Amino acid sequence: MAAQKAGEPVDLTNVGLFADGVAVKRIGKLPFSIINQCVDQVITVTTDEICAAIQDIFTDTRAIAEPAGAVSVAGIKKLHHENDLPGKKVAVILSGANMNFHTLRHVSERSEFGECTEAVFAATIEEHSGSFRKFCMLLNNRGITEFNYRIADNKKANIFVGIKMADSELEREQLMAQLTKNGIPVIDLSDDVLAKVHLRYMVGGIPAKAFREQIVSFDFPEVPGALLRFLEKLGDRWNITLFHYRNHGAAYGRILAGFDVPEADQSLFEDYLQDLGYRFSNESNNPAYHLFLNPEG
Repeated sequence: MAAQKAGEPVDLTNVGLFADGVAVKRIGKLPFSIINQCVDQVITVTTDEICAAIQDIFTDTRAIAEPAGAVSVAGIKKLHHENDLPGKKVAVILSGANMNFHTLRHVSERSEFGECTEAVFAATIEEHSGSFRKFCMLLNNRGITEFNYRIADNKKANIFVGIKMADSELEREQLMAQLTKNGIPVIDLSDDVLAKVHLRYMVGGIPAKAFREQIVSFDFPEVPGALLRFLEKLGDRWNITLFHYRNHGAAYGRILAGFDVPEADQSLFEDYLQDLGYRFSNESNNPAYHLFLNPEG
């Protein structure tokens, strides 16, 4: 596009690395001449849109395209979305499948954003027992893909949550209106690159207030509604001080949760864990926890 605007081949300041098979610092004279004669329109796509196209190709053919190979599918999807092409036959060139295995992790993580089937929000809830469960109930059985929280003060709790979406834009607006109506301020982070790339992994830290915390890892069957049922079983007896969950598509989901448990309640808490019916492991003596999360230092 830079060359078309300039009317001649030019050097790009930055060259993308994700779809490296179609990224060049300077277009050649012959390709530039052919484009000027034959191309009616140039469509640009984002990394997330390319990831969604890779997923589409895999869903249809069970073949995995490289990012450069899926650019054409991403482009035709964007053209259809912006201009609507009902009843028209279209064809694209799938140019390659030289996929780096480790790139698949990034593709899987970002494809749902490109497909607009997942939204991420920052929400503020009251810092008291039962707030998590109330929040999840307001989601009206929508699938929760991610849930990150760490206690900060005694009044408000900021949570980072990912939610499955069917009709992304409309559904996002409806959900935000529902949460706001129920006294839960919410910010849509679905298009926030900083939040998606970095902050989702950084929710946590050592709370300002010291308290006796028990850290427990749980395994539970990854089926629709499982997270809400888990929260319902947890109940309200001990305040939740940390919560981390991410759906990775496995048969079992893993949750790391923290509880404010006075020393006098330790025996009751251990019995409580046994009665929950989930596989668990008490990680309160984990050295990594003591280095990065322990409120008692």
